[in-house]
Amino acid sequence: MIWTGTPKASGLARVLETRRLLTLALAGALVWSLASAGWGGGIVHTGGGNSFKDFLLALFPPELSPGFLKLVVAASWQTVVHAVAGITLAIVAGLPLGVVASGSLGGPGRSRLAIAAGVRFVLAFMRSIHELVWAVLFVAAFGLSSLAVVLAIAIPYAGIPGCIYSELLNDVPHGPLDGLRSSGASPARVLLYGRMPMALTDMLSYGFYRFECAIRAAAIMSFVGIRGLGFEIQLSLNDLRFDEVWTLLLFLFGLVLLVDYWSARVRRSLGS
Repeated sequence: MIWTGTPKASGLARVLETRRLLTLALAGALVWSLASAGWGGGIVHTGGGNSFKDFLLALFPPELSPGFLKLVVAASWQTVVHAVAGITLAIVAGLPLGVVASGSLGGPGRSRLAIAAGVRFVLAFMRSIHELVWAVLFVAAFGLSSLAVVLAIAIPYAGIPGCIYSELLNDVPHGPLDGLRSSGASPARVLLYGRMPMALTDMLSYGFYRFECAIRAAAIMSFVGIRGLGFEIQLSLNDLRFDEVWTLLLFLFGLVLLVDYWSARVRRSLGS
């Protein structure tokens, strides 16, 4: 018997077709957003070019007076303290939530999957609200205190690493895990001696990345009125002191570089 019909699409062909459909959808969304942006009003307002030129020229040189540098160091320290406290609370809360969301603990069954799904829902809610919105809410509740910044960083940043950590724990190679299970190891021991060591490097790398983000977030959230780099940037911008703004931005850039260097050293020590 000779088959003359159309051959059924393979699994790979269906995947490619799905990707093609997704690409077309994304391209259509991009075109639609660009067309709806409203370009008729002009991109640069009158005098904007001169203001931007003044801002760039203020870099040569930035403000480096001893009194202002002392102020910048104090603001940088406040920003780092807020970031460290916020990311510490985020990791302390996000790591166990990520472990539960990964479904690594407990035996097979619907209850484990239901708990994991519920925790994933909680993590999604925590990260769906921007830290600046949390900051405004906590300032209204606690006033202009460091607690408002720390909690505003900790809540969404616990949701983001929690989700990523759950994915990293699920993506480890299953061969060593099967070996531990075959030797009679409990799910907790499989997690402790199997999943965690294999995912540790990636988890640390992502933790350092979120620390960089926490520094930037702590600086930005100073715009709500809490002392820090962002607060000083806002004051300097209001006074059109672009040379001071550049000094503050360079200090923020230096903090991010230090965290990146620290992250690289830690990852290199773990790999050696």
